[in-house]
Amino acid sequence: MGVTSDNITRLLLRFDRQPVLYSYLLLALYFFINAAINASSVWMEHSRDGSSNLQLWEPIVWEYSSAISTLLLFPLLFWWFNRYPLQLCTIRRQLLAHLLGSLLFSVLHVGLMVALRELIYHWQGGNYNFGPLVREFFYEYRKDAWGYVSFLIGYQLVLFVYSRIKGEAHQLDSAEDSGTMPLAKAPEHFLVKKLDKEFLIRTDDIEWLEASGNYVNLHSKGRIYPLRATLSNTLLQLSSKGFSRIHRSLAVNHNAIDSISYDSSGDGDILLKNGRQLALSRRYKDAFRSALQPD
Repeated sequence: MGVTSDNITRLLLRFDRQPVLYSYLLLALYFFINAAINASSVWMEHSRDGSSNLQLWEPIVWEYSSAISTLLLFPLLFWWFNRYPLQLCTIRRQLLAHLLGSLLFSVLHVGLMVALRELIYHWQGGNYNFGPLVREFFYEYRKDAWGYVSFLIGYQLVLFVYSRIKGEAHQLDSAEDSGTMPLAKAPEHFLVKKLDKEFLIRTDDIEWLEASGNYVNLHSKGRIYPLRATLSNTLLQLSSKGFSRIHRSLAVNHNAIDSISYDSSGDGDILLKNGRQLALSRRYKDAFRSALQPD
């Protein structure tokens, strides 16, 4: 059975429900397999002449302590990559930011890694010797800096490829196309670029909006289209089309609402016609209810 567009869409929709969880599972799988290969290689190199005093558990500890430390630091790395994405402008600022990022990553990575090794060696009745601090840190920083650059480029490439497979939304009257600032008028359609195809989605068919990092996810008919924008700026344009903010990271199309319920805390829930339930924050409740009132 071949892989169809519908199969890919279903996989992407499942991934979008818990992107952080699935991303970390994939990263953990990669790093643990890579650590196992490296540990076995170290063991085989030291065991070739039969005179090595290296214990089998030692290369396993070395490699897995590094892998676990790196995985623990990925949330910080992703936050930093989102804050300073690769762009063809402010190059000096980006270089300084990523130089600092690589140094901080290496310091934290080495610190966590050595702490794990010290703990396990102590548990085994031994003593882990990191070596001369300056020399060994420089040795580790070379590897960490290359790893940082690889993670940064890989992260940007994955985001780009994923957006193209999934279908990224663009405003038809965006600055990219017209050379001017986006207009305040609400667009009737958004242009979606998916692989080598382009098609339109109607603004009225968008049921709700969700802030996600540097993007706003447009939810329409069970599909998700990322728009590179902020939720606040998107709502400035779409409020005239009946969209209101209901949460720090959510907005809803009034026409997609089936029912609204409130609880004693002042918060509430909004049930959409498609069965999706959204959180209504008491911070936005009054403004939302006012927006629902007829003029």
